Amino acid sequence: MSYQMQTILESQMPVVLVIEDSSFQRKILCKFITDEGYQVCEASNGKIGLELVASRQPDLIFCDLVMPELDGFEVLKKLQEMKSTIPIVILTSDIQEPVRKQCLELGALEFINKPSSPVKVQGALQKAFGS
Repeated sequence: MSYQMQTILESQMPVVLVIEDSSFQRKILCKFITDEGYQVCEASNGKIGLELVASRQPDLIFCDLVMPELDGFEVLKKLQEMKSTIPIVILTSDIQEPVRKQCLELGALEFINKPSSPVKVQGALQKAFGS
């Protein structure tokens, strides 16, 4: 495939932003997503994630809940204030129902408990983009 053709195809692929402070978890999640054929951009905290939302305009966001700088709750609130329509999948080790409910009330599309698996990530991608 020519470089030009590859560039055209990549520009048409949805971009998924992964906001996760654990480099290990981020690497695994990015692999799951790229294995499904999506482009990925990464952020190590919510502040950098919101900067990438402005510059890259991703089609979907996977966001950790507990992070430095801006946590997942703050990211959800900021995106809500910006009237963003980007679907957000929250990732967390916190399995409490009130936390899940709060995230969904703040606009999260999906809530995935860590550790994530390829099947869970696939399900969230299908929910966001269709089959």
